[in-house]
Amino acid sequence: MAWTPDQAAQVLAGVTAPWAVAAGWSLDLWHGKQTRKHEDLEVAVPATQFSEIQHRLESLGLTWFVIDDGNVIELARGEVPSVQTHQTWASDASGWRMDVFREPGNAQTWVYRREAGLEAPRSQMTGCTPDGIPFVAPQVALLFKAKARRDKDEADFARAAPRLDVKARCWLADALARFHPGHPWISAL
Repeated sequence: MAWTPDQAAQVLAGVTAPWAVAAGWSLDLWHGKQTRKHEDLEVAVPATQFSEIQHRLESLGLTWFVIDDGNVIELARGEVPSVQTHQTWASDASGWRMDVFREPGNAQTWVYRREAGLEAPRSQMTGCTPDGIPFVAPQVALLFKAKARRDKDEADFARAAPRLDVKARCWLADALARFHPGHPWISAL
């Protein structure tokens, strides 16, 4: 069973790598409440700093897996994941706990994984709950969700879009126009 953001924050307490809860849970952290059921937990971290999270979870007995060409590949303890992959799953005897996205960028700069030409100060692309749980900013989460447009993505957009501030709304509309021309969310923003 996947961890909740609270559980992940407890496990990652003291980690200096700039990790942040991503995807659907990041939107719920921004909303300040859980708005829907989540089957998984995704966390983003710069790939150059993944090893700190890798070592922390390995020290707790978790095993890492990557998906490469549709194949699930178990990593040896301490093995550096292939740069061709970005998704890294952590598992223990109870099942999948967390999915860690190894992203471009560094501690200061956020870089869009799907197009390196889009970057911004990390401080503008993340937020933090009152309890100290870091999360990906809603406009970033929605940009990633725009590609698939699953029912849950549409519902997440419908809940979040009206609450976006002007700066986040403009950033998302511009990014959508650039990477998903004609996307229906553009006119809704």
